[in-house]
Amino acid sequence: MAAQGKEPTFCMGDDIPLAILSQKAHMLYDYFKQRFAQVTNPAIDPLREGLVMSLEVNIGKRGNILEVGPENASQVTLSSPVLNEGELESLLKDPQLKAQVLPTFFDIRKGIEGSLDKTLYKLCEAADEAVRNGSQLLVLSDRADELEATRPAIPILLAVAAVHQHLIQNGLRMSASIVADTAQCFSTHQFACLIGYGASAVCPYLALETCRQWRLSSKTVNLMRNGKMPTVTIEQAQTNFCKAIKAGLLKILSKMGISLLSSYCGAQIFEIYGLGKEIVDLAFSGSVSKIGGLTFDELARETLSFWVKAFSEDTAKRLENFGFIQFRSGGEYHANNPEMSKLLHKAVREKSESAFSIYQQHLASRPVNVLRDLLEFKSNRAPIPVGKVEPALSIVQRFCTGGMSLGAISRETHEAIAVAMNRLGGKSNSGEGGEDPIRWRPLTDVVDGYSPTLPHLKGLQNGDTATSAIKQVASGRFGVTPTFLANADQLEIKIAQGAKPGEGGQLPGKKVSAYIAKLRNSKPGVPLISPPPHHDIYSIEDLAQLIFDLHQVNPKAKVSVKLVAEAGIGTVASGVAKANADIIQ
Repeated sequence: MAAQGKEPTFCMGDDIPLAILSQKAHMLYDYFKQRFAQVTNPAIDPLREGLVMSLEVNIGKRGNILEVGPENASQVTLSSPVLNEGELESLLKDPQLKAQVLPTFFDIRKGIEGSLDKTLYKLCEAADEAVRNGSQLLVLSDRADELEATRPAIPILLAVAAVHQHLIQNGLRMSASIVADTAQCFSTHQFACLIGYGASAVCPYLALETCRQWRLSSKTVNLMRNGKMPTVTIEQAQTNFCKAIKAGLLKILSKMGISLLSSYCGAQIFEIYGLGKEIVDLAFSGSVSKIGGLTFDELARETLSFWVKAFSEDTAKRLENFGFIQFRSGGEYHANNPEMSKLLHKAVREKSESAFSIYQQHLASRPVNVLRDLLEFKSNRAPIPVGKVEPALSIVQRFCTGGMSLGAISRETHEAIAVAMNRLGGKSNSGEGGEDPIRWRPLTDVVDGYSPTLPHLKGLQNGDTATSAIKQVASGRFGVTPTFLANADQLEIKIAQGAKPGEGGQLPGKKVSAYIAKLRNSKPGVPLISPPPHHDIYSIEDLAQLIFDLHQVNPKAKVSVKLVAEAGIGTVASGVAKANADIIQ
C-alpha cells in the first residue's frame, strides 16, 4: 500500500475460524462482517462508475436541512475521511469547531472486572458534557506520551460506537462530529467499521508512522536502490497508503450500492458474530447479532492480551506474525493446512483405507472453525438399512464442484477435476475465465494412461472428457463465447460469491500466463478484475432477459443463478425464480 498506493490482491476466501471461535485473540473489527447487495439493489462498479461516487465528508454541527440559513453552512468539508496528523491538527485548532479530545483508556489497577464498561459510561458522559458546552468536534484518541501496562486502550470501534449511540439517545448527535485518532486502524475494513458506526474521519497515526519507518528502513532503501521497488519519498509513502485506503473504501461502499460516504456514515451495515447482548445494546444497537458472545469483561481480557505484548522485551525485537492471512506454524488455525494436505495426498496416492481413516480422524479432531461445526445430529430413530438407501452411483450424479477458474487453481487441477466428475456423472464448474475447446471432445488417443491432447495428466482412459458440465457466466464475461455456452449442460450466472460477496473476481497479473490470456481474450501479465455488478443486470427484468438469451444460445442447458446467503436472501431468491431461473444456488 505504501509502495504502490494499491490494496494487496489476495487469493479469495478465508479459512481461519470466526473470531468468536478462534483460540487466538482478535481485534474487535474481526467480529463484524460487511453486508452487501445483490440483484435487485446491485453493487456499484467503483472502477468504471467512479464519477458518481464521493468520499467527501462534512465536520461540525448539522442544522435542519429544511431550514435555509448561513449557520447550516458553518462546517469544514473534507475530501476524504482519511486524515494525516497535520490535517487533524488543523481541525483541533479550528475556533468554530471547539474540538474536544477525549482519551480512550481504561484502568485495570483495581481489577479487570467492570473496568471497561464503567470507563465507557464515563466516556459517554464526557462526550455529552462537551457537546452541551458547545463542542462541535469530539476527537476520541488513544494517543499518549507515556503508555502504561495498567491502562489499556479501549477498542476504538467500541469507543466510537458507544459515544455515537449515546449522543443519538440524548438528541445531540447532529450537534457534533466524531473523529477517531487511533493506532488501532490500518486496513480498509477497519476504516469502514469506524465510519459505519459513527466516525466522520479517522487519523491512523500509527499506520502513518509505520509508513515512515518502512521507507527509512535499510531493507526498503536497498530494494529501491537496486530497482526492485519503485522509488518513493516519505511523503509519497504516506500519500500512497491513504490512496489505497480511499480506493478500498469506495469498493466497500459499492458492495452495498452506495455512492456517497455520507450515506454510509453511521449506517451500521454490518452483521455481528460473537458479541454479547450487553455490548450490542450499549454500542451497536440496531445491528444484527444472532448468536451472542463476549461480555464486557471477556472483551477487556482479549484487549489486554494484545496490550501487554507491547511491554514485552521479545516484542521489542520483532513483531509477532499471528498467521491470520497465511498459515504460520504456531499461528492461527487454517482449515486448509499443510498437515491436512499431506494426509489427503497420502490417502489418494496409496489408495489405502487406513491412510484415509487417519485423514478422517484428523478432520474429526480439528478445532471448531465455523458455526456449523457446533451442530450435531440428534435422532432417536433407528438407522435405515443400507440396502434401502439410494445407491452411491446415483447419489454422486447430484455432486457439483465449486466454481474455480483454471487461472486460480492451475490447468492440471482444473482438468483432473473435470475428468473425475464426468466419470462419476456429476458436474464440474468451469469458474470464471472460459475453457479450452480441446476439452469439449472425448479422448480417443490415450495410450498407457497418457494422451497427447492433455499431456500433463496421467491415468486417462479413452472416452474421458475434460469439459466442465457447468459453464459460468460472470460479470467480466472473460472467455464467454457462443461456442463456450453451447458446450454446457448447465449455464451458471454468478451474481455473487461467498468468498467475496459484492466483489468481482480478481486474477493477479503474475497468474495470467499466455495460455490463460488466450482463453480470456486478454494479454499475459495483465491483472484481470471483474466488475462487482453485471453491467447488464440492474433489476429482476434484466436478469430475466439474460436467462432468456442463454436459453436461446443453448436450449438444452438449464440456467442457474448463483447467490450468497444473507439476511433477506429469500426475497431475492423469489425474484430470481420469477425471472425463470431453472436452479437457484
